[in-house]
Amino acid sequence: MIVNGKRVKKKSLHKERRGKSPAARTAVTRLRVVARPGMRQRGWLIAGTWAMPVALGRGGIRADKREGDGATPRGVWHPRELRYRPDRGPRPSTLLSVRRTRREDGWCDDPADGRYNRPVRLPFRPSHEEMWRADGLYDLVVVLDHNTRPRRARRGSAVFLHLARPGFEPTAGCVAFRRADLRRLLARIGPRTTIEIV
Repeated sequence: MIVNGKRVKKKSLHKERRGKSPAARTAVTRLRVVARPGMRQRGWLIAGTWAMPVALGRGGIRADKREGDGATPRGVWHPRELRYRPDRGPRPSTLLSVRRTRREDGWCDDPADGRYNRPVRLPFRPSHEEMWRADGLYDLVVVLDHNTRPRRARRGSAVFLHLARPGFEPTAGCVAFRRADLRRLLARIGPRTTIEIV
């Protein structure tokens, strides 16, 4: 093929398609999270014809999310990236951008600090969460775009999809999954996926 007077090789569309991951061919574009009737701290994540049990915030689902209220924020959010502990399992298959969690990774939850609701490097004096946790909840973490554009003080920080405690105990406002379910979900979502929490 000739382009601008120069001979270039034509890319094989067949090879490009064959090279795509299974996640790319089966990406889910819309997910819904709903509370179970009479159980505001537990719910379901629904994607098409399948559903996964999830733990919700101890404050249930609230539209007016505030720092420290323990509520899972109502609204439509998007996954921004996946963080994973390489010492706790292989890199998951996903269309999201992926980062390895490091021991010095933290997340600022101090509304008075300019880095509120942003990743930080430890040691860090203002209030923060440690991303390298001994309890395994953050072995797999999907960072959501909640309270990012615009980012407002006291409207909530560190709202993630992550692993659930035994017995699906309530979270501090995140949505939590069984490990196998979250891995299965990661293989089906990408940056264009919408997550509607109702």
